[in-house]
Amino acid sequence: MNTQPIYYQDASSLAELIRNREISPVEVLKTLHERINSLTPSINAMVTLSDHAVREAELAEKMVLSGEKLGPFHGVPFTVKDSIDTLNVLTQRGSPIFKGRIPDRDATSVARMKNAGGILLGKTNLPEFSYWIESDNLLSGRTNNPWDLSLTPGGSSGGESAAIAAGLSPIGLGTDLAISVRGPAAQTGIVSLKATHGSIPMTGIWPRVPRRFWHVGPMARSIRDLSLAFSVLSGPDGKDGFASFEAPSNHLQRNIPDRPLRIGWMVGPGFGPVDPEVANTVKSAAVALKELGHIVEQVEIPALEKDFVLEVFNRIHVMEMKEAFRQTTEGRSEDEIYKMAKTMLSLPETSMKDYIHAEQAAERIRDGFAEYFFQYDVLLTHVLPIPAYPHGEEHFVIDGKNVDATYLQGATVPLNVTGLPGVSMRFGTSREGLPINVQIIGSWHAEPMILHVASLLESAGSFSDLHPPI
Repeated sequence: MNTQPIYYQDASSLAELIRNREISPVEVLKTLHERINSLTPSINAMVTLSDHAVREAELAEKMVLSGEKLGPFHGVPFTVKDSIDTLNVLTQRGSPIFKGRIPDRDATSVARMKNAGGILLGKTNLPEFSYWIESDNLLSGRTNNPWDLSLTPGGSSGGESAAIAAGLSPIGLGTDLAISVRGPAAQTGIVSLKATHGSIPMTGIWPRVPRRFWHVGPMARSIRDLSLAFSVLSGPDGKDGFASFEAPSNHLQRNIPDRPLRIGWMVGPGFGPVDPEVANTVKSAAVALKELGHIVEQVEIPALEKDFVLEVFNRIHVMEMKEAFRQTTEGRSEDEIYKMAKTMLSLPETSMKDYIHAEQAAERIRDGFAEYFFQYDVLLTHVLPIPAYPHGEEHFVIDGKNVDATYLQGATVPLNVTGLPGVSMRFGTSREGLPINVQIIGSWHAEPMILHVASLLESAGSFSDLHPPI
Protein backbone atom coordinates (compact mmCIF):
# COMPACT_ATOMS: atom_id res chain seq x y z
CA MET A 1 0.00 0.00 0.00
CA ASN A 2 1.32 3.45 -0.96
CA THR A 3 1.48 5.51 2.23
CA GLN A 4 3.39 8.49 0.82
CA PRO A 5 1.82 11.93 1.42
CA ILE A 6 0.15 13.50 -1.59
CA TYR A 7 3.10 15.77 -2.28
CA TYR A 8 5.47 12.79 -2.56
CA GLN A 9 3.23 10.61 -4.75
CA ASP A 10 4.49 10.09 -8.28
CA ALA A 11 2.43 11.34 -11.20
CA SER A 12 1.16 7.86 -12.12
CA SER A 13 -0.21 7.31 -8.61
CA LEU A 14 -1.90 10.70 -8.59
CA ALA A 15 -3.48 10.03 -11.99
CA GLU A 16 -4.82 6.69 -10.73
CA LEU A 17 -6.19 8.19 -7.52
CA ILE A 18 -7.91 10.94 -9.52
CA ARG A 19 -9.29 8.49 -12.08
CA ASN A 20 -10.70 6.30 -9.29
CA ARG A 21 -12.23 9.33 -7.56
CA GLU A 22 -10.16 8.71 -4.45
CA ILE A 23 -8.81 12.25 -4.56
CA SER A 24 -9.81 15.41 -6.39
CA PRO A 25 -7.52 17.37 -8.74
CA VAL A 26 -8.52 20.42 -6.71
CA GLU A 27 -7.29 18.77 -3.52
CA VAL A 28 -3.99 17.78 -5.14
CA LEU A 29 -3.43 21.31 -6.39
CA LYS A 30 -4.28 22.83 -3.00
CA THR A 31 -1.82 20.49 -1.28
CA LEU A 32 0.97 21.46 -3.65
CA HIS A 33 0.18 25.18 -3.32
CA GLU A 34 0.48 24.86 0.45
CA ARG A 35 3.77 23.01 0.08
CA ILE A 36 5.12 25.65 -2.30
CA ASN A 37 4.14 28.50 0.00
CA SER A 38 5.85 26.75 2.89
CA LEU A 39 9.15 25.91 1.19
CA THR A 40 9.68 28.65 -1.38
CA PRO A 41 11.46 30.99 1.07
CA SER A 42 14.14 28.37 1.73
CA ILE A 43 14.41 26.56 -1.63
CA ASN A 44 13.34 29.16 -4.23
CA ALA A 45 12.60 26.58 -6.92
CA MET A 46 9.33 28.04 -8.24
CA VAL A 47 9.51 31.42 -10.00
CA THR A 48 5.92 31.74 -11.31
CA LEU A 49 2.62 30.07 -10.44
CA SER A 50 -0.01 29.72 -13.15
CA ASP A 51 -3.13 31.82 -12.55
CA HIS A 52 -5.12 29.28 -14.55
CA ALA A 53 -4.33 26.16 -12.51
CA VAL A 54 -7.26 26.36 -10.06
CA ARG A 55 -9.82 26.78 -12.81
CA GLU A 56 -8.26 23.91 -14.78
CA ALA A 57 -8.29 21.66 -11.69
CA GLU A 58 -11.98 22.40 -11.17
CA LEU A 59 -12.69 21.54 -14.80
CA ALA A 60 -10.63 18.34 -14.48
CA GLU A 61 -12.72 17.34 -11.47
CA LYS A 62 -15.95 17.87 -13.39
CA MET A 63 -14.66 15.68 -16.21
CA VAL A 64 -13.95 12.85 -13.76
CA LEU A 65 -17.38 13.11 -12.17
CA SER A 66 -19.15 13.20 -15.54
CA GLY A 67 -17.37 10.06 -16.75
CA GLU A 68 -15.56 11.68 -19.66
CA LYS A 69 -12.55 10.07 -21.31
CA LEU A 70 -9.41 10.99 -19.35
CA GLY A 71 -5.82 11.39 -20.49
CA PRO A 72 -2.92 9.56 -18.82
CA PHE A 73 -2.00 12.63 -16.74
CA HIS A 74 -5.55 13.83 -16.16
CA GLY A 75 -5.70 16.27 -13.26
CA VAL A 76 -2.00 15.89 -12.40
CA PRO A 77 -0.07 19.15 -11.88
CA PHE A 78 3.25 19.53 -13.69
CA THR A 79 5.96 22.16 -13.71
CA VAL A 80 8.08 23.58 -16.51
CA LYS A 81 11.55 25.08 -16.64
CA ASP A 82 11.36 28.79 -17.35
CA SER A 83 13.11 28.54 -20.72
CA ILE A 84 10.13 26.63 -22.14
CA ASP A 85 7.24 28.70 -23.52
CA THR A 86 3.91 28.53 -21.70
CA LEU A 87 0.76 30.15 -23.08
CA ASN A 88 -0.25 33.25 -21.09
CA VAL A 89 2.23 32.39 -18.32
CA LEU A 90 5.50 34.25 -17.79
CA THR A 91 8.55 32.74 -19.50
CA GLN A 92 11.49 34.97 -18.60
CA ARG A 93 14.50 32.76 -19.31
CA GLY A 94 16.31 33.74 -16.12
CA SER A 95 17.18 37.22 -17.33
CA PRO A 96 16.00 40.82 -16.82
CA ILE A 97 16.26 41.13 -20.59
CA PHE A 98 13.13 38.96 -20.84
CA LYS A 99 11.36 40.28 -17.74
CA GLY A 100 7.58 40.28 -18.20
CA ARG A 101 7.68 38.13 -21.35
CA ILE A 102 4.41 36.21 -21.84
CA PRO A 103 4.29 33.75 -24.78
CA ASP A 104 1.19 33.54 -26.97
CA ARG A 105 1.48 29.76 -27.35
CA ASP A 106 2.76 26.68 -25.57
CA ALA A 107 5.92 24.86 -26.50
CA THR A 108 5.09 21.54 -28.16
CA SER A 109 6.18 19.62 -25.05
CA VAL A 110 3.93 21.71 -22.79
CA ALA A 111 0.98 21.36 -25.16
CA ARG A 112 1.40 17.59 -25.19
CA MET A 113 1.43 17.39 -21.39
CA LYS A 114 -1.75 19.46 -21.31
CA ASN A 115 -3.36 17.31 -24.01
CA ALA A 116 -2.63 14.30 -21.80
CA GLY A 117 -4.63 15.96 -19.02
CA GLY A 118 -1.80 17.60 -17.11
CA ILE A 119 -2.35 20.92 -15.33
CA LEU A 120 0.42 23.50 -15.57
CA LEU A 121 1.30 24.36 -11.98
CA GLY A 122 4.04 26.88 -12.68
CA LYS A 123 7.57 27.64 -13.85
CA THR A 124 10.86 26.69 -12.22
CA ASN A 125 14.17 28.47 -11.82
CA LEU A 126 17.24 28.18 -14.03
CA PRO A 127 20.52 29.92 -14.76
CA GLU A 128 20.60 32.98 -16.98
CA PHE A 129 19.72 31.92 -20.55
CA SER A 130 19.51 28.31 -19.31
CA TYR A 131 23.29 28.14 -19.39
CA TRP A 132 25.32 26.82 -16.46
CA ILE A 133 25.42 24.09 -13.83
CA GLU A 134 24.08 26.36 -11.05
CA SER A 135 20.51 27.71 -11.12
CA ASP A 136 21.09 31.36 -10.27
CA ASN A 137 20.24 34.58 -12.10
CA LEU A 138 19.65 38.31 -11.65
CA LEU A 139 15.88 38.05 -12.04
CA SER A 140 14.77 35.31 -9.64
CA GLY A 141 17.88 34.54 -7.59
CA ARG A 142 19.42 31.26 -6.54
CA THR A 143 17.77 27.88 -6.01
CA ASN A 144 18.92 25.74 -3.07
CA ASN A 145 19.17 21.97 -2.84
CA PRO A 146 16.45 20.57 -0.52
CA TRP A 147 18.90 17.95 0.78
CA ASP A 148 21.16 20.73 2.09
CA LEU A 149 20.42 24.40 1.46
CA SER A 150 24.13 25.21 1.28
CA LEU A 151 24.41 23.03 -1.83
CA THR A 152 23.26 23.63 -5.39
CA PRO A 153 20.58 21.46 -7.04
CA GLY A 154 22.52 21.90 -10.27
CA GLY A 155 21.68 23.44 -13.60
CA SER A 156 20.41 24.28 -15.89
CA SER A 157 17.21 22.48 -14.80
CA GLY A 158 18.02 22.94 -11.12
CA GLY A 159 14.75 24.62 -10.20
CA GLU A 160 12.89 21.68 -11.68
CA SER A 161 15.00 19.10 -9.86
CA ALA A 162 14.65 20.92 -6.53
CA ALA A 163 10.88 21.31 -6.95
CA ILE A 164 10.32 17.61 -7.61
CA ALA A 165 12.70 16.44 -4.87
CA ALA A 166 11.06 18.76 -2.32
CA GLY A 167 7.51 17.65 -3.10
CA LEU A 168 6.44 20.86 -4.84
CA SER A 169 5.67 19.05 -8.10
CA PRO A 170 5.33 15.39 -9.11
CA ILE A 171 6.72 15.76 -12.64
CA GLY A 172 8.10 18.41 -14.93
CA LEU A 173 9.99 19.39 -18.07
CA GLY A 174 13.64 20.41 -18.25
CA THR A 175 16.12 21.03 -21.05
CA ASP A 176 19.58 19.57 -21.59
CA LEU A 177 22.54 20.97 -23.57
CA ALA A 178 25.30 19.00 -21.86
CA ILE A 179 24.07 17.84 -18.44
CA SER A 180 20.98 19.81 -17.59
CA VAL A 181 18.25 17.24 -16.90
CA ARG A 182 20.56 14.43 -15.79
CA GLY A 183 22.97 16.36 -13.55
CA PRO A 184 20.31 18.17 -11.51
CA ALA A 185 18.44 14.88 -11.10
CA ALA A 186 21.63 13.36 -9.69
CA GLN A 187 22.14 16.24 -7.27
CA THR A 188 18.64 15.86 -5.84
CA GLY A 189 18.06 12.10 -6.19
CA ILE A 190 15.17 12.18 -8.68
CA VAL A 191 14.94 10.54 -12.13
CA SER A 192 15.17 12.11 -15.58
CA LEU A 193 15.35 11.14 -19.23
CA LYS A 194 17.37 12.71 -22.01
CA ALA A 195 15.84 10.96 -24.98
CA THR A 196 17.44 10.40 -28.38
CA HIS A 197 18.03 13.74 -30.03
CA GLY A 198 14.93 14.77 -31.98
CA SER A 199 12.59 12.33 -30.24
CA ILE A 200 10.89 15.19 -28.39
CA PRO A 201 10.45 18.44 -30.37
CA MET A 202 12.26 21.54 -29.10
CA THR A 203 9.64 23.87 -30.62
CA GLY A 204 8.96 26.81 -28.32
CA ILE A 205 12.19 26.54 -26.32
CA TRP A 206 15.12 28.97 -26.23
CA PRO A 207 18.04 28.95 -26.85
CA ARG A 208 18.17 26.52 -29.73
CA VAL A 209 21.84 26.78 -30.75
CA PRO A 210 23.67 24.53 -31.26
CA ARG A 211 20.42 22.83 -32.26
CA ARG A 212 21.83 19.33 -32.56
CA PHE A 213 22.89 19.33 -28.90
CA TRP A 214 19.73 20.65 -27.22
CA HIS A 215 17.08 18.35 -25.76
CA VAL A 216 13.90 18.66 -23.73
CA GLY A 217 12.95 15.87 -21.37
CA PRO A 218 10.88 14.74 -18.38
CA MET A 219 12.03 14.85 -14.77
CA ALA A 220 10.07 12.89 -12.19
CA ARG A 221 10.03 10.60 -9.13
CA SER A 222 9.69 7.21 -10.81
CA ILE A 223 10.82 5.39 -13.92
CA ARG A 224 7.21 4.58 -14.82
CA ASP A 225 6.54 8.33 -14.88
CA LEU A 226 9.44 8.83 -17.29
CA SER A 227 8.07 6.06 -19.53
CA LEU A 228 4.58 7.54 -19.52
CA ALA A 229 5.86 11.05 -20.16
CA PHE A 230 8.07 9.88 -23.01
CA SER A 231 5.10 8.18 -24.68
CA VAL A 232 3.21 11.48 -24.43
CA LEU A 233 6.03 13.79 -25.48
CA SER A 234 7.74 11.96 -28.33
CA GLY A 235 7.03 12.22 -32.04
CA PRO A 236 7.23 14.85 -34.82
CA ASP A 237 5.32 18.12 -34.58
CA GLY A 238 5.88 19.36 -38.13
CA LYS A 239 7.95 22.31 -36.87
CA ASP A 240 11.18 20.92 -35.47
CA GLY A 241 13.20 19.52 -38.37
CA PHE A 242 15.19 17.25 -36.05
CA ALA A 243 12.02 15.66 -34.68
CA SER A 244 11.33 13.32 -37.57
CA PHE A 245 11.26 9.86 -35.97
CA GLU A 246 7.76 8.41 -35.66
CA ALA A 247 7.93 5.64 -33.08
CA PRO A 248 5.39 2.79 -33.14
CA SER A 249 2.41 3.39 -30.86
CA ASN A 250 3.51 0.57 -28.56
CA HIS A 251 7.21 1.36 -28.78
CA LEU A 252 7.79 1.25 -25.01
CA GLN A 253 6.91 -2.47 -25.03
CA ARG A 254 9.14 -3.24 -28.00
CA ASN A 255 12.74 -4.28 -28.50
CA ILE A 256 13.38 -5.95 -25.14
CA PRO A 257 14.99 -9.28 -26.12
CA ASP A 258 13.94 -12.49 -24.40
CA ARG A 259 17.46 -13.26 -23.22
CA PRO A 260 19.97 -11.95 -20.65
CA LEU A 261 20.96 -8.41 -21.61
CA ARG A 262 24.56 -7.55 -22.46
CA ILE A 263 25.50 -4.67 -20.17
CA GLY A 264 28.82 -2.86 -19.93
CA TRP A 265 29.78 -0.49 -17.16
CA MET A 266 32.51 2.11 -16.95
CA VAL A 267 33.58 5.20 -15.04
CA GLY A 268 36.52 5.91 -17.31
CA PRO A 269 38.86 6.43 -18.98
CA GLY A 270 37.43 9.12 -21.23
CA PHE A 271 35.14 10.85 -18.71
CA GLY A 272 37.69 12.59 -16.48
CA PRO A 273 38.31 11.82 -12.78
CA VAL A 274 35.55 10.22 -10.66
CA ASP A 275 35.19 10.14 -6.88
CA PRO A 276 35.66 6.55 -5.60
CA GLU A 277 32.32 6.72 -3.75
CA VAL A 278 30.54 7.48 -7.03
CA ALA A 279 32.53 4.83 -8.91
CA ASN A 280 31.54 2.25 -6.31
CA THR A 281 27.87 3.18 -6.78
CA VAL A 282 28.15 2.43 -10.50
CA LYS A 283 29.83 -0.87 -9.69
CA SER A 284 27.04 -1.70 -7.21
CA ALA A 285 24.44 -1.09 -9.90
CA ALA A 286 26.38 -3.37 -12.24
CA VAL A 287 26.47 -6.09 -9.58
CA ALA A 288 22.72 -5.73 -9.01
CA LEU A 289 22.04 -6.27 -12.72
CA LYS A 290 24.38 -9.26 -12.81
CA GLU A 291 22.54 -10.79 -9.86
CA LEU A 292 19.34 -10.45 -11.89
CA GLY A 293 20.83 -12.77 -14.49
CA HIS A 294 22.26 -10.35 -17.05
CA ILE A 295 25.71 -10.47 -18.63
CA VAL A 296 27.60 -7.58 -17.06
CA GLU A 297 31.24 -6.62 -17.52
CA GLN A 298 33.52 -3.63 -17.16
CA VAL A 299 34.26 -2.02 -20.52
CA GLU A 300 36.14 0.78 -22.23
CA ILE A 301 35.21 2.79 -25.32
CA PRO A 302 38.46 3.64 -27.17
CA ALA A 303 36.89 6.56 -29.05
CA LEU A 304 36.40 8.40 -25.75
CA GLU A 305 40.11 8.13 -25.04
CA LYS A 306 41.19 9.32 -28.47
CA ASP A 307 38.94 12.42 -28.47
CA PHE A 308 38.03 13.97 -25.10
CA VAL A 309 34.35 14.74 -25.67
CA LEU A 310 34.22 17.75 -23.36
CA GLU A 311 36.88 19.54 -25.42
CA VAL A 312 35.10 18.63 -28.65
CA PHE A 313 31.81 19.95 -27.29
CA ASN A 314 33.37 23.21 -26.11
CA ARG A 315 34.93 23.96 -29.49
CA ILE A 316 31.62 23.46 -31.27
CA HIS A 317 29.10 24.99 -28.93
CA VAL A 318 31.06 28.14 -28.04
CA MET A 319 31.31 29.14 -31.68
CA GLU A 320 27.56 28.81 -32.20
CA MET A 321 26.14 29.84 -28.82
CA LYS A 322 28.39 32.87 -28.37
CA GLU A 323 26.81 34.54 -31.38
CA ALA A 324 23.31 33.90 -30.00
CA PHE A 325 24.32 35.47 -26.67
CA ARG A 326 25.90 38.43 -28.47
CA GLN A 327 22.71 39.13 -30.42
CA THR A 328 20.54 38.78 -27.30
CA THR A 329 22.61 41.14 -25.15
CA GLU A 330 23.40 43.71 -27.82
CA GLY A 331 22.49 47.19 -26.61
CA ARG A 332 21.57 46.02 -23.11
CA SER A 333 23.02 47.56 -19.95
CA GLU A 334 25.67 45.80 -17.85
CA ASP A 335 23.29 45.38 -14.92
CA GLU A 336 20.96 43.26 -17.08
CA ILE A 337 23.65 40.68 -17.89
CA TYR A 338 24.81 38.09 -15.36
CA LYS A 339 28.15 36.35 -15.03
CA MET A 340 27.58 33.35 -17.31
CA ALA A 341 26.59 35.43 -20.33
CA LYS A 342 29.57 37.68 -19.66
CA THR A 343 31.80 34.62 -19.42
CA MET A 344 30.49 33.23 -22.70
CA LEU A 345 31.00 36.55 -24.46
CA SER A 346 34.56 36.76 -23.16
CA LEU A 347 35.64 33.35 -24.45
CA PRO A 348 38.02 33.28 -27.42
CA GLU A 349 36.53 32.55 -30.81
CA THR A 350 36.88 29.02 -32.16
CA SER A 351 38.85 29.06 -35.40
CA MET A 352 37.20 27.50 -38.42
CA LYS A 353 40.00 24.93 -38.52
CA ASP A 354 39.39 23.89 -34.90
CA TYR A 355 35.63 23.89 -35.48
CA ILE A 356 35.95 21.50 -38.43
CA HIS A 357 38.34 19.26 -36.51
CA ALA A 358 35.87 19.18 -33.59
CA GLU A 359 33.00 18.24 -35.90
CA GLN A 360 35.08 15.40 -37.31
CA ALA A 361 35.98 14.27 -33.80
CA ALA A 362 32.28 14.24 -32.93
CA GLU A 363 31.71 11.87 -35.83
CA ARG A 364 34.47 9.57 -34.59
CA ILE A 365 32.91 9.54 -31.12
CA ARG A 366 29.54 8.70 -32.61
CA ASP A 367 31.14 5.85 -34.56
CA GLY A 368 32.78 4.61 -31.36
CA PHE A 369 29.44 4.36 -29.61
CA ALA A 370 27.92 2.64 -32.66
CA GLU A 371 30.65 0.01 -32.42
CA TYR A 372 29.98 -0.42 -28.71
CA PHE A 373 26.21 -0.82 -29.12
CA PHE A 374 26.77 -3.37 -31.87
CA GLN A 375 28.04 -5.63 -29.07
CA TYR A 376 26.11 -4.45 -26.00
CA ASP A 377 22.53 -3.52 -25.18
CA VAL A 378 23.25 -0.94 -22.47
CA LEU A 379 26.08 1.14 -21.03
CA LEU A 380 26.08 1.95 -17.30
CA THR A 381 28.07 4.97 -16.06
CA HIS A 382 28.02 7.68 -13.41
CA VAL A 383 26.14 10.92 -14.00
CA LEU A 384 28.26 13.31 -11.96
CA PRO A 385 31.77 12.49 -10.71
CA ILE A 386 30.84 13.80 -7.23
CA PRO A 387 27.61 14.20 -5.21
CA ALA A 388 25.98 17.62 -4.80
CA TYR A 389 28.45 20.41 -3.98
CA PRO A 390 28.35 23.92 -2.45
CA HIS A 391 26.98 26.95 -4.26
CA GLY A 392 29.48 28.82 -6.38
CA GLU A 393 32.12 26.10 -6.48
CA GLU A 394 34.04 26.24 -9.75
CA HIS A 395 37.14 24.18 -8.95
CA PHE A 396 37.21 20.68 -7.50
CA VAL A 397 39.66 18.04 -6.37
CA ILE A 398 38.26 14.72 -7.62
CA ASP A 399 40.15 11.51 -6.92
CA GLY A 400 43.27 13.57 -6.29
CA LYS A 401 43.02 15.61 -9.50
CA ASN A 402 42.30 19.36 -9.78
CA VAL A 403 39.59 20.14 -12.33
CA ASP A 404 37.29 23.03 -13.15
CA ALA A 405 33.50 22.87 -13.06
CA THR A 406 33.14 21.98 -16.72
CA TYR A 407 34.57 18.53 -15.92
CA LEU A 408 31.38 17.69 -14.04
CA GLN A 409 29.84 17.16 -17.49
CA GLY A 410 32.38 14.54 -18.53
CA ALA A 411 29.96 11.58 -18.51
CA THR A 412 26.86 13.45 -19.67
CA VAL A 413 28.05 15.57 -22.59
CA PRO A 414 28.90 12.52 -24.79
CA LEU A 415 25.16 11.89 -25.08
CA ASN A 416 24.56 15.43 -26.35
CA VAL A 417 27.37 15.25 -28.89
CA THR A 418 26.13 11.88 -30.18
CA GLY A 419 22.38 12.25 -29.53
CA LEU A 420 22.20 9.02 -27.53
CA PRO A 421 19.46 8.55 -24.88
CA GLY A 422 20.17 8.29 -21.17
CA VAL A 423 18.34 7.93 -17.86
CA SER A 424 19.62 9.46 -14.61
CA MET A 425 18.45 7.65 -11.47
CA ARG A 426 19.51 7.23 -7.87
CA PHE A 427 21.34 4.10 -6.81
CA GLY A 428 23.45 5.23 -3.89
CA THR A 429 23.99 7.53 -0.94
CA SER A 430 27.14 9.42 -0.02
CA ARG A 431 28.77 9.44 3.41
CA GLU A 432 27.05 12.79 3.97
CA GLY A 433 23.63 11.29 3.15
CA LEU A 434 23.41 12.84 -0.33
CA PRO A 435 21.99 11.06 -3.39
CA ILE A 436 24.29 9.44 -5.95
CA ASN A 437 22.77 8.68 -9.35
CA VAL A 438 23.83 6.37 -12.14
CA GLN A 439 23.30 6.84 -15.87
CA ILE A 440 21.80 4.16 -18.11
CA ILE A 441 22.70 4.75 -21.77
CA GLY A 442 21.29 3.04 -24.83
CA SER A 443 21.71 3.12 -28.57
CA TRP A 444 19.73 5.58 -30.65
CA HIS A 445 15.95 5.22 -30.13
CA ALA A 446 16.54 2.52 -27.49
CA GLU A 447 14.46 4.30 -24.85
CA PRO A 448 12.42 1.12 -24.17
CA MET A 449 15.65 -0.70 -23.34
CA ILE A 450 17.12 1.87 -20.96
CA LEU A 451 13.79 2.48 -19.24
CA HIS A 452 13.44 -1.28 -18.76
CA VAL A 453 16.92 -1.54 -17.20
CA ALA A 454 16.20 1.54 -15.08
CA SER A 455 13.04 -0.11 -13.76
CA LEU A 456 15.07 -3.18 -12.78
CA LEU A 457 17.51 -1.00 -10.85
CA GLU A 458 14.66 0.98 -9.31
CA SER A 459 13.22 -2.23 -7.86
CA ALA A 460 16.63 -3.46 -6.72
CA GLY A 461 17.66 -0.14 -5.14
CA SER A 462 14.55 0.86 -3.19
CA PHE A 463 15.45 4.57 -3.02
CA SER A 464 12.01 5.90 -3.98
CA ASP A 465 10.93 6.34 -0.35
CA LEU A 466 13.93 8.53 0.54
CA HIS A 467 13.18 12.26 0.66
CA PRO A 468 15.08 15.39 1.69
CA PRO A 469 15.02 16.29 5.41
CA ILE A 470 12.68 19.26 5.01
